[in-house]
Amino acid sequence: MTAFSRMPALLLLLAFAASLASPARAQSAVAEGRKLAFDRSKGNCLTCHVIKGGDLPGTIGPELKDLKAKFPDRNELAAIIFDETKRNPQTMMPPFGRNRILTDQEISAIVDFLQTL
Repeated sequence: MTAFSRMPALLLLLAFAASLASPARAQSAVAEGRKLAFDRSKGNCLTCHVIKGGDLPGTIGPELKDLKAKFPDRNELAAIIFDETKRNPQTMMPPFGRNRILTDQEISAIVDFLQTL
């Protein structure tokens, strides 16, 4: 058996292992995303948005709710957080990714959290 012929079995094993760990990893990402979204020095989403469970929210932006239904493609929501000026040049929202306020990993965690709202 060559290394190449073992590749499908290895991929199946890796996929199975990932599926076992993914619920805990997803829950951890949601918790990290919530922490970042509510962190006044990082994501700072509450400055402009009402978010369930957040204290002293702003009203400049829309209330963040039902986002999974509004943005079924998580990449669209991540792109908005990364740089909303590409979609809406008149936006007040900072380009969190373009300006390196948030990393790609942090944006992904925030998207995970927002999709639970």
